[in-house]
Amino acid sequence: MKPFITYTGIVAPLDRANVDTDAIIPKQFLKSIKKTGFGPHLFDEWRYLDHGEPGMDITQRKKNPEFVLNQPRFEKATILIARENFGCGSSREHAPWAIEDYGFRAILAPSFADIFFSNCFKNGILPIVLPTETIDDLFKAINKQEGYSLTIDLENQFVILPSDNKINFQVDAFRKHCLVNGLDDIGLTMQHSETIKAFEKNYYQKNSWLL
Repeated sequence: MKPFITYTGIVAPLDRANVDTDAIIPKQFLKSIKKTGFGPHLFDEWRYLDHGEPGMDITQRKKNPEFVLNQPRFEKATILIARENFGCGSSREHAPWAIEDYGFRAILAPSFADIFFSNCFKNGILPIVLPTETIDDLFKAINKQEGYSLTIDLENQFVILPSDNKINFQVDAFRKHCLVNGLDDIGLTMQHSETIKAFEKNYYQKNSWLL
């Protein structure tokens, strides 16, 4: 998992509340358990004018010109801003997989669905909860300025505006540690690899009949 320390990126405004995981990655794309390959189908039903299915040639599909991610000014966005209750619905982990695979590193919103919020941290995405008024101000600023970007300083827990003003945010200390050090669940386990090996060696010595 990529470490997240300080990150700067263009912001895309998804001005919708209650964005559920089926909208983030529709159910027909859940056949794979690999973490890659879902980015082209992020928000599939909103990004394209036809119905998407696995294996379709993305280059031959007609994009919805009104959807925010299809607008030229947001094509290179890597930070997403949304409304309340982002990631609601079913608990599919494919949703953060698709978001990360597309290229987003952080999501700012007034609130998130609990399971989605947790899954983001496990997949290298930083979900930041900010007051509704702050999110409103960011939407207005993004609409006024093309190429609007933010810097996120996770170590010091600041969102830094183009004006250099800083917005403080809260994050769980353990989740912060994992993101800063690029540790997912497997990475955390592997930190104890020597202890695990020693336990296995001792266990099989005492229970040699298992070999």
